[in-house]
Amino acid sequence: MRHPDDHPQPPSASPGSPGSPASPASGAFAPGAQTRDDRLLSALLTTAFVVLLAGALLRYVLKHGDSDRLPWILGLSVVLAVVQVAGQARPGSRRAGRVRLAVVVACWVVVVLLAPSFAWCAVPLIHTALRLLPTRSAVALVTALATLVVLAELRLADGFDPNHLLLPPVVAALATGVFVYLTREATRRQHLIDDLVRTRRELAATERREGTLAERQRLSREIHDSLAQGLSSQNMLLQAADRQWDTDPQAARTHLRTAASIAAHGLTEARRLVHDLAPADLAEGAGLAQALATLAARESRDGLTVRFHAEGPDTHLPDQAASALLRTAQGALANIREHSGARTAALTLTCLDDTVALDVADDGRGFPAPEPGGTRDPLGDPDPLRGHGLPAIRARLRQLGGTLAIESTPGEGAVLTATIPLTPATPPAP
Repeated sequence: MRHPDDHPQPPSASPGSPGSPASPASGAFAPGAQTRDDRLLSALLTTAFVVLLAGALLRYVLKHGDSDRLPWILGLSVVLAVVQVAGQARPGSRRAGRVRLAVVVACWVVVVLLAPSFAWCAVPLIHTALRLLPTRSAVALVTALATLVVLAELRLADGFDPNHLLLPPVVAALATGVFVYLTREATRRQHLIDDLVRTRRELAATERREGTLAERQRLSREIHDSLAQGLSSQNMLLQAADRQWDTDPQAARTHLRTAASIAAHGLTEARRLVHDLAPADLAEGAGLAQALATLAARESRDGLTVRFHAEGPDTHLPDQAASALLRTAQGALANIREHSGARTAALTLTCLDDTVALDVADDGRGFPAPEPGGTRDPLGDPDPLRGHGLPAIRARLRQLGGTLAIESTPGEGAVLTATIPLTPATPPAP
């Protein structure tokens, strides 16, 4: 029996307007990898669907409360609402999302055949289909949904109205076209960003190689002009003193004094070279705590806030230990800034009687912790020439008998702990 169900007015704005910036560029939406924008859009679609469903059900109850179809329509409406809300509460995998969509569409088709006024609940379903399915499958499903909406509108109409025939296909075509265009535009933009990032890394690698070569050349000149020349002069003076030791003791002693003077000068040059190679924050005799505080202040920029905290007595650390921990902090902060997306990071230096530890924590996206003995470097850059990754940090600590520990959970940040013993220890075998 056909019911003269009132025709519901179409919503003024489509709740499922496509083109969300969070829509994946592949044209299919992965519920298990939702961003914050994805979750907000899913909540909006679910709310719109439930509101339209509730309005259509209330209208049917008011108009046809004595119909024998009411129990079926009421039951299907409850199933539709429960499945849609459950999908919002627990998105699951893409496959699970497609199964839920199939259940919702099947129930919706049945309820529309029973009560055509439920037809406009298809608006959120159209956008959900575009987000979940490949483009061709989504277009086919949207076409079927629009066709059923047209048939429902014609059943409700008292006479022929061109809008009932044209409005649903036009709305569906516009939604699909805009969604596909924005999806492809997002894909092109992502490819451009990837190309720019890759070019920047290649340029940075080239600059690092050139800088490394220039520094090696500078050091070779410094060593040749100072230490090597001084050692050569000392060798000749000592040979001359050896030849004249018996025949001219005074001249031999003069040669020895001159060689000693050259050795003292060479020692000064060697200390200058070592000073130049030390971390700049430690070069002026500042302690590790002061150097880390300076590093934290310098790295607090561009959306990242770095805090420093020291615990324990202000112990004067060996130069090698201080340099290794400072380099560890620099490398960890470089990776936090480039890879984690963190807003805050914290450096904590803990000095005990026999151990010094440095914790570097962040509130970024985190990563799956590597298995012991694994080769994956969660802190490293894809470019192996960077040298700031986990293997470099671990190797630097291992030379001093230290250890490195990492705790991280995806989405909950990471904590890197570097520990160096202050008592003599035998470094572990490489």
